[in-house]
This record gives sequence, structure tokens and C-alpha cells, in this order.
Amino acid sequence: MESTIKSKIENFCAYQERCHQDVINKLNKLGVFGDEVDEYICYLIDEKFLSETRFTEAFVRGKFNINNWGKVKIKNELKAKKISDWNIANALKLREDKEYSQKLMSLCIKEISKEPKIDIKSREKIIRRLSYKGWEVDKVIEFINQLTK
Repeated sequence: MESTIKSKIENFCAYQERCHQDVINKLNKLGVFGDEVDEYICYLIDEKFLSETRFTEAFVRGKFNINNWGKVKIKNELKAKKISDWNIANALKLREDKEYSQKLMSLCIKEISKEPKIDIKSREKIIRRLSYKGWEVDKVIEFINQLTK
């Protein structure tokens, strides 16, 4: 392993949590391909620079708390990064149902307050906005119905 590439990839992983695919892409940009990529990945895992479980938990926490994403969008983004179903399921379990429902309720309240009057078109607009952010449509509809009775 070349020491300059090793140093660059260590810094890349130390800066923030990364998934295997991000590291592979970075190594490819640095001109590393094939079996050499696997060598670097194994080294990073052994030295605790790289952990998909840690990455997945941090990703879910950040996207849920900061970006207000729902489980659907988080799951799709993680699958796009080639994260295992096991890691995805475990990380999503960390979001307790009560916390998840409270977040969705507060987002529904926020979206309803943006609308001057609640009619069918505004309901559809709210549902579209929240489903785009990855919230389950049936839960969004349920909460909107509760709040607009």
C-alpha cells in the first residue's frame, strides 16, 4: 500500500463516517483499482476507520434529526449506497416509534400552519411534501385527519 494514498484515505474516513461505496469511489479517484481496493478496505476496517454499522447509525440519526427525513427516504438512500438490509433495519430500529410519531406530528402541524385554508388541494400538497421527504403516506394522512377535525 502506498503511504500517501493510505494517509489520504485515512483522513477521508476520519473526517466523517463513510460507507464502503464512498471509500471505493474515493480510492478509484486516487487511481486505486481491483484487489488493491480490497486491501485498503480491509486495512481501514481493521484500524477502525471504516464501519458500515457506525456509518448507517450516523446517517439515520442525521437525516432524521436534521433533514427531517422519514424511514422510506432514509432506507432508499442507504440502499443506493449498497448498505446491507441488516444494517438498515438495525439503524432504523434506533428511531423509537414514539419519537418518530412525534416528529411526524410536528412536521404535519408545521405544514398545516403554512396553508391559509385546509381543503383537498392543500391536503394533497402537504401529503406530497411529506411523502417526498420519505414519510409514510398512510401515517401522514392519519395525522392530517387528526389535526384538521
